Amino acid sequence: MSLDLRHIRAFILLAEELHFNRAAERLHISQPALSRTLRELEESVGTKLISRTTRSAELTEAGRAFLLEAQLGVGHLEHAVNLARYTAQGIYGELRIAYMDFAINGRLPELIRSFREAHPSIRLELSFMPTTMQRTALMEHRIDMGFLIGSFENDRIHNYTFDYDSYVALLPATHPLANVASLRLSDLANEPFVLGNSDYWAAHRERLFIICHESGFFPRIVQEASSSEGIFGLVAAGTGVSVYSNCVRNLQRRGLVIKPLDDVTRRIPICAAWDASSASPGLQTFTDYLSTQWDRTTVDPRD
Repeated sequence: MSLDLRHIRAFILLAEELHFNRAAERLHISQPALSRTLRELEESVGTKLISRTTRSAELTEAGRAFLLEAQLGVGHLEHAVNLARYTAQGIYGELRIAYMDFAINGRLPELIRSFREAHPSIRLELSFMPTTMQRTALMEHRIDMGFLIGSFENDRIHNYTFDYDSYVALLPATHPLANVASLRLSDLANEPFVLGNSDYWAAHRERLFIICHESGFFPRIVQEASSSEGIFGLVAAGTGVSVYSNCVRNLQRRGLVIKPLDDVTRRIPICAAWDASSASPGLQTFTDYLSTQWDRTTVDPRD
């Protein structure tokens, strides 16, 4: 079949006008050239599509059937062209974004919601992934961006400090320290601790151990959990105390008391990280939005 888009467009326009001279004028070609184009199309299809008299043109039954599918085909092609252009411009696309507990319980939902409102044609596929796993996934191109604890130091990776949060103590509601006016991390030195396990919470544990060491002790871990809900439940049950991000205040958990730690000045940096060497137009749109719509936080050198 030796026909191209030129034949299809000419036929569709002629079917709209049902008049060779008017159709030729709209196509900016001569009437004989239009007649030749129609003849080539009909030869390729193998049947007559338009009946022509000295005064008018009329679609044959085959022409009417052909017109419907031709219009759909051209519409799909135009959509494909626009899709390619929009994707290249970062207007359309799909991004795979990973997050960890402190990000999704903090400001990340607000960012995702506002970005989707601003760029509804870019689909965001969100998945939970601990910080250490996000680093591996970024290097293997299994995700486009990760929201993780601390920056990912790698020549290929660009980091943006998305948020900072303070450390807080989690205590059972019945704990003697739950009602004190002021609490220091050092006050928890002799308490049993509930922490996230090392498989999922390695990044948080590493930073927590540093601030505990600065307060003169190492936490006595009596129970571990893989999720935030597990940590909250164990603390509420009186198993021990814990140290978490202040984003816990965005959640509701009965039996849990949240106390600021007056002697801890370090904060938890939540960073957006992505491979700058292979950023897609859609990812560029997201990072531009992130940097222009969200205040850049000054990096604390102690972190």
